[in-house]
Amino acid sequence: MALENASEGEPARLREAFNVSYQLQNNYYLGKILPIMPRTGPSLLPRVSRLLRGYGENLKLARLRRRYSAESVAQRAGISRKTLSRVEKGDAAVALGIYARVMQVLRLEEDLAKLAVDDPLGRKLQDTGLSPKRRAPKRQISPTPTADNIDKPKETS
Repeated sequence: MALENASEGEPARLREAFNVSYQLQNNYYLGKILPIMPRTGPSLLPRVSRLLRGYGENLKLARLRRRYSAESVAQRAGISRKTLSRVEKGDAAVALGIYARVMQVLRLEEDLAKLAVDDPLGRKLQDTGLSPKRRAPKRQISPTPTADNIDKPKETS
Protein backbone atom coordinates (compact mmCIF):
# COMPACT_ATOMS: atom_id res chain seq x y z
CA MET A 1 0.00 0.00 0.00
CA ALA A 2 0.97 3.60 -0.38
CA LEU A 3 0.87 4.15 3.38
CA GLU A 4 3.39 1.44 4.16
CA ASN A 5 5.91 2.96 1.75
CA ALA A 6 5.35 6.51 2.99
CA SER A 7 8.34 8.11 4.62
CA GLU A 8 8.13 10.03 7.90
CA GLY A 9 8.80 13.29 6.09
CA GLU A 10 5.70 12.91 3.93
CA PRO A 11 3.00 15.46 4.65
CA ALA A 12 0.33 14.47 7.12
CA ARG A 13 -2.39 15.55 4.72
CA LEU A 14 -1.59 12.59 2.42
CA ARG A 15 -2.23 10.18 5.28
CA GLU A 16 -5.34 12.09 6.26
CA ALA A 17 -6.65 12.00 2.69
CA PHE A 18 -6.06 8.25 2.57
CA ASN A 19 -7.96 7.75 5.84
CA VAL A 20 -10.86 9.93 4.68
CA SER A 21 -11.01 8.02 1.40
CA TYR A 22 -11.02 4.73 3.25
CA GLN A 23 -13.80 5.88 5.58
CA LEU A 24 -15.93 7.16 2.70
CA GLN A 25 -15.49 3.91 0.85
CA ASN A 26 -16.46 1.90 3.93
CA ASN A 27 -19.53 4.05 4.58
CA TYR A 28 -20.57 3.78 0.95
CA TYR A 29 -20.52 -0.01 1.03
CA LEU A 30 -22.25 -0.23 4.38
CA GLY A 31 -24.89 2.22 3.21
CA LYS A 32 -25.67 0.01 0.23
CA ILE A 33 -25.72 -3.33 2.06
CA LEU A 34 -27.66 -2.51 5.22
CA PRO A 35 -30.99 -1.47 3.64
CA ILE A 36 -31.10 -4.69 1.62
CA MET A 37 -30.63 -7.08 4.53
CA PRO A 38 -34.02 -6.88 6.29
CA ARG A 39 -36.12 -7.65 3.17
CA THR A 40 -38.11 -10.86 3.30
CA GLY A 41 -40.25 -12.66 0.77
CA PRO A 42 -44.01 -12.96 0.90
CA SER A 43 -45.24 -15.29 3.61
CA LEU A 44 -47.17 -18.46 2.87
CA LEU A 45 -50.73 -19.13 3.88
CA PRO A 46 -50.98 -21.22 7.06
CA ARG A 47 -52.61 -24.07 5.13
CA VAL A 48 -49.68 -24.22 2.69
CA SER A 49 -47.19 -24.08 5.57
CA ARG A 50 -48.94 -27.04 7.19
CA LEU A 51 -48.78 -28.98 3.91
CA LEU A 52 -45.05 -28.32 3.62
CA ARG A 53 -44.45 -29.40 7.20
CA GLY A 54 -46.39 -32.60 6.52
CA TYR A 55 -44.39 -33.18 3.36
CA GLY A 56 -41.14 -32.73 5.27
CA GLU A 57 -42.31 -35.14 7.96
CA ASN A 58 -43.18 -37.70 5.27
CA LEU A 59 -39.68 -37.42 3.84
CA LYS A 60 -38.20 -37.90 7.29
CA LEU A 61 -40.37 -40.97 7.89
CA ALA A 62 -39.33 -42.38 4.51
CA ARG A 63 -35.67 -41.89 5.45
CA LEU A 64 -36.16 -43.57 8.83
CA ARG A 65 -38.08 -46.51 7.30
CA ARG A 66 -35.13 -47.12 4.99
CA ARG A 67 -32.77 -46.83 7.97
CA TYR A 68 -30.66 -44.21 6.22
CA SER A 69 -28.73 -41.82 8.40
CA ALA A 70 -29.31 -38.12 7.92
CA GLU A 71 -25.63 -37.68 7.15
CA SER A 72 -25.67 -40.26 4.32
CA VAL A 73 -28.84 -38.83 2.75
CA ALA A 74 -27.42 -35.32 2.90
CA GLN A 75 -24.15 -36.46 1.37
CA ARG A 76 -25.86 -38.37 -1.45
CA ALA A 77 -28.14 -35.41 -2.17
CA GLY A 78 -25.18 -33.03 -2.22
CA ILE A 79 -26.50 -30.83 0.57
CA SER A 80 -25.48 -30.08 4.13
CA ARG A 81 -26.95 -31.86 7.14
CA LYS A 82 -28.54 -28.58 8.22
CA THR A 83 -30.30 -28.20 4.85
CA LEU A 84 -31.65 -31.74 5.13
CA SER A 85 -32.98 -30.84 8.56
CA ARG A 86 -34.72 -27.82 7.04
CA VAL A 87 -36.21 -30.05 4.31
CA GLU A 88 -37.52 -32.49 6.92
CA LYS A 89 -39.10 -29.57 8.78
CA GLY A 90 -40.83 -28.38 5.60
CA ASP A 91 -39.00 -25.07 5.35
CA ALA A 92 -40.47 -22.99 2.52
CA ALA A 93 -37.16 -21.22 1.88
CA VAL A 94 -35.54 -24.44 0.63
CA ALA A 95 -35.57 -24.71 -3.16
CA LEU A 96 -37.79 -27.27 -4.83
CA GLY A 97 -34.72 -28.75 -6.50
CA ILE A 98 -33.32 -29.65 -3.09
CA TYR A 99 -36.55 -31.45 -2.21
CA ALA A 100 -36.28 -33.30 -5.55
CA ARG A 101 -32.69 -34.38 -4.81
CA VAL A 102 -33.69 -35.74 -1.40
CA MET A 103 -36.60 -37.58 -3.03
CA GLN A 104 -34.21 -39.04 -5.59
CA VAL A 105 -31.93 -40.36 -2.85
CA LEU A 106 -34.95 -41.95 -1.16
CA ARG A 107 -36.12 -43.29 -4.55
CA LEU A 108 -39.35 -41.30 -4.36
CA GLU A 109 -38.75 -39.24 -7.50
CA GLU A 110 -41.88 -40.72 -9.13
CA ASP A 111 -43.93 -38.82 -6.55
CA LEU A 112 -42.89 -35.59 -8.27
CA ALA A 113 -45.14 -36.58 -11.18
CA LYS A 114 -48.10 -36.46 -8.80
CA LEU A 115 -47.64 -32.74 -8.07
CA ALA A 116 -50.49 -30.72 -9.58
CA VAL A 117 -51.51 -33.65 -11.77
CA ASP A 118 -55.23 -33.06 -11.31
CA ASP A 119 -56.56 -29.52 -11.37
CA PRO A 120 -60.37 -29.64 -11.09
CA LEU A 121 -60.74 -25.92 -10.36
CA GLY A 122 -58.54 -24.96 -13.29
CA ARG A 123 -60.46 -27.30 -15.60
CA LYS A 124 -63.80 -25.81 -14.54
CA LEU A 125 -62.49 -22.28 -15.09
CA GLN A 126 -61.14 -23.28 -18.47
CA ASP A 127 -64.39 -24.98 -19.51
CA THR A 128 -66.54 -21.96 -18.59
CA GLY A 129 -64.33 -19.60 -20.56
CA LEU A 130 -64.16 -21.72 -23.69
CA SER A 131 -66.65 -21.49 -26.50
CA PRO A 132 -66.45 -23.60 -29.61
CA LYS A 133 -64.58 -21.72 -32.26
CA ARG A 134 -66.24 -21.41 -35.62
CA ARG A 135 -63.95 -22.13 -38.47
CA ALA A 136 -64.37 -21.45 -42.10
CA PRO A 137 -64.76 -24.58 -44.22
CA LYS A 138 -61.54 -25.93 -45.62
CA ARG A 139 -60.73 -24.81 -49.13
CA GLN A 140 -60.15 -27.47 -51.69
CA ILE A 141 -56.67 -27.32 -53.02
CA SER A 142 -56.38 -27.75 -56.77
CA PRO A 143 -53.96 -30.44 -57.80
CA THR A 144 -50.57 -29.27 -58.90
CA PRO A 145 -49.89 -29.71 -62.59
CA THR A 146 -47.85 -32.77 -63.40
CA ALA A 147 -46.77 -34.26 -66.70
CA ASP A 148 -49.84 -36.53 -66.68
CA ASN A 149 -52.29 -33.68 -65.95
CA ILE A 150 -50.92 -31.36 -68.64
CA ASP A 151 -51.27 -33.84 -71.51
CA LYS A 152 -54.82 -34.94 -70.70
CA PRO A 153 -57.69 -32.66 -71.74
CA LYS A 154 -60.07 -31.67 -68.97
CA GLU A 155 -63.23 -33.75 -68.86
CA THR A 156 -66.50 -31.86 -68.47
CA SER A 157 -69.69 -33.53 -67.50
